[in-house]
Amino acid sequence: MTKIYGIPNCNSVKKTRVWLDEHSVTYQFHDFKKLGIDAATLQAWLKTIPLDVLINKKGTTWRGLSDAEKAMADAPDTAIELMMNKTSVIKRPVVVSGAQIFVGHDEAALARL
Repeated sequence: MTKIYGIPNCNSVKKTRVWLDEHSVTYQFHDFKKLGIDAATLQAWLKTIPLDVLINKKGTTWRGLSDAEKAMADAPDTAIELMMNKTSVIKRPVVVSGAQIFVGHDEAALARL
């Protein structure tokens, strides 16, 4: 089962969900805003996705963080805490399907699902 993590109003998440619907790919959507994210999931992602890819440093959430919060993104343990507390700092969507995992809207990666 493919699982999409993100927030519903994110343009990249919307594009990915539309692509999956158009290609009849069944998926489950995990809404960060309503359901949050746990440390174990983030730790598993970080085994495959580099920290600097998983954290979105270009968004408005990042720009609104204090310097101390931004410094938390430098090490995995504190970055996990930051991502759990400020889920909008996670780059979206995160797509997980079996052993495959990728971040962002990527039609070539979606086609491989």
